[in-house]
Amino acid sequence: MFAIFEVGSKQYKVQKNDVIYVEKQDKKVGDTIVFDKVLMVDNNVGKPYLKNASVTCKVEKQGKQKKILIIKHKRYTRSIKRQGHRQPYTKLIVSAINLK
Repeated sequence: MFAIFEVGSKQYKVQKNDVIYVEKQDKKVGDTIVFDKVLMVDNNVGKPYLKNASVTCKVEKQGKQKKILIIKHKRYTRSIKRQGHRQPYTKLIVSAINLK
């Protein structure tokens, strides 16, 4: 059994016990999150979402990705700007896919 659901503005295809990395969620490690914006479960397709369908996930970790460097350079003026960015994420484990 698989499901396609939406978190933020991204869609994820998951099965039970899959590990996914999503945008940062305001939950603590060990909490469960229920996502109700389910687009598809097996062959059942919603318009746009399925009613009475949900995906339950457990929060495994809160963290930050590797640092990326942003460099802005203007020619002829000897000016350069360096900046780093680390995107926060939430690691989730899919515990159940519910369809009533």
